[in-house]
Amino acid sequence: MLLTIEKLVYGGDGLARLPADEHGRGKAVFIPFVLEGEVVEASLLEQKPGFSRARADAITKSSPHRTEAVCPYFRACGGCHYQHANYAHQLEIKASILKENLRRIAKVELDAELIVHPSPPWNYRNRTRLKVQTQPEFALGYYKFNSHSLLPVEQCPISSPLINRAITALWQAGRSSPLPLEVQEIELFANADDDQLLLEVYCAPATGPDVAMQAAQELKTAVPEATGVVMFRQARNPSQEAEKLAAHGAGELTYATAHSSYRVSAGAFFQVNRHLIGQLLQIVTDGQSGDTALDLYAGVGLFSSALPRSFAQVVAVESSPTSYADLLYNSPSNVKTVHATTDQFLKNRAGNHRPNLVVVDPPRSGLGEMVVRRLAELGAPQVTYVSCDPATLSRDLAGLLHAGYRIRQAHVLDLFPQTYHLESVFQLVSMQ
Repeated sequence: MLLTIEKLVYGGDGLARLPADEHGRGKAVFIPFVLEGEVVEASLLEQKPGFSRARADAITKSSPHRTEAVCPYFRACGGCHYQHANYAHQLEIKASILKENLRRIAKVELDAELIVHPSPPWNYRNRTRLKVQTQPEFALGYYKFNSHSLLPVEQCPISSPLINRAITALWQAGRSSPLPLEVQEIELFANADDDQLLLEVYCAPATGPDVAMQAAQELKTAVPEATGVVMFRQARNPSQEAEKLAAHGAGELTYATAHSSYRVSAGAFFQVNRHLIGQLLQIVTDGQSGDTALDLYAGVGLFSSALPRSFAQVVAVESSPTSYADLLYNSPSNVKTVHATTDQFLKNRAGNHRPNLVVVDPPRSGLGEMVVRRLAELGAPQVTYVSCDPATLSRDLAGLLHAGYRIRQAHVLDLFPQTYHLESVFQLVSMQ
């Protein structure tokens, strides 16, 4: 059938509609690798009560923004979604999706200008996680698109040059001497200068320390540019951190920005775009000052290491044991660190503070109703929300706006070119 793409939606798909019937306008159809305004010959793949999924077999009317993909694995690989669109249009897509989510979920028409910060579109990732197959033959790669089957990948053009050299070295080593069966995933983390590399290796839950140490030594030999290899046992519960089994060489990297240097240990969270970390830091911290700032979901201290320049006291809250250890190490003397979840802190200890600014950088699941309510009760005159998911951001903003905040400034930072993922920063001020 011929379908016209109305718009792109969060997740990478284009939205079209089946022909209208006696029940009203046609059912929504989601189609990957298309662009707004295109007409496609499509085959239905899946029918649900409320929507359908389809595949574009041919592009009958092509968008002027369509371009040839750079990566040979595009469409087969599940990692990228927008390589068929020129980069300027990718930014337009993301800005439009963010505004649409705000309109639909938060019931907000964005009055403030949405400031868009582009990234170099290739070789931007400082962290790449690959699946490992050891039998029947060695392979390294990502999941196939919409699948949990491995797609072998020997290069990744969105990853840094150092990471790509490491991928080549791992393939060479794996072909000559396969890794132990227990090795399931390898994460490659490069520093800011792209001249030091840390390998984080994730093994099956039953893996013992002797096997892990042997694998660490083999991998350190295989990837000579690696300063260290840290082995982890995969957690059986996704909410738990992986257990460290063994290490060979360094267990952390020093990540330097124009503002600060950070110790980032294996297993700790850090932003993945090696070009925009400085801009993100500036947007969140520049022009802010006062007696007290709260940095919630602080990670290793990206923001709380810079905020002390203009705040007398910073309170940084982090729940991950690994990230918290780095936060403690990275924090200047006027930063008070708290090892707790944000919800626990706001419930039990936030009443001791009257912050001038609260910075929140939650995971993809967002803040949630309880944290939004407690933030509103805290009554800080300024809240800066760093988000990696426009839907949960919009849900949380609805609660904060209802509590008396307004949007002063809104930014999109394209930390994830070629993919549907988008990072945004919203600066809110209290109207009370």
